[in-house]
Amino acid sequence: MAFSSSASSSTLLLPPGNRSSRGVGKSLFRSPRGVGNGGFSGAVVKCSNLGLEASRGRENGDGFKVSQRREVIGLVLGSVFVGSFGANGAGLPPEEKPKLCDDACEKELENVPMVTTESGLQYKDIKVGVGPSPPVGFQVAANYVAMVPSGQIFDSSLEKGQIYIFRVGSGQVIKGLDEGLLSMKIGGKRRLYIPGSLAFPKGLNSAPGRPRVAPNSPVVFDVSLEYIPGLEFDEE
Repeated sequence: MAFSSSASSSTLLLPPGNRSSRGVGKSLFRSPRGVGNGGFSGAVVKCSNLGLEASRGRENGDGFKVSQRREVIGLVLGSVFVGSFGANGAGLPPEEKPKLCDDACEKELENVPMVTTESGLQYKDIKVGVGPSPPVGFQVAANYVAMVPSGQIFDSSLEKGQIYIFRVGSGQVIKGLDEGLLSMKIGGKRRLYIPGSLAFPKGLNSAPGRPRVAPNSPVVFDVSLEYIPGLEFDEE
């Protein structure tokens, strides 16, 4: 978990008393449509219709017509089955995962200057917030999307559909996330480039739809500071 050096299979960041069951056990990929009984019903109907036509031709004593129709049946069935497998065999594309930074944001981020702190943490501000930064030990409400450097997502509050609330600067999350949030303002969005020394010392195991995070390997967090419970300020 981000509040410790290891993680459970169901969540990475939520502490034991705050785990959300939403989305647990559900596949990240949708099943291909039309595979199964529904995918072949059209072929059965066509076979039945053509078979009836062929038998009628036989009753009429037209042997050439029956033979010709049998060839047509084979061709039609072949094209129907091939078409069915071609359409559904590859399945549907993976479901698009929600992000804090879309394609337009990624392009703008290329021109944003990188800030490097003494600890080695680096970050780029996607959007600068307003008001005060959270004091150490205060609760913060944040959304996050956690990725390996290649961009594969291994955890996300957006997918869980639940804002993550924790005490910042208290060691409840990994060091890089703690440090990165402490200098943010309400409403701000930031991309954190967290070095291995500030990430997961023991790494994280892979899971369906989630890549493995190697021990002491760098990770990337997109994070938004939604609000600071109990901290009021006058918004100009």
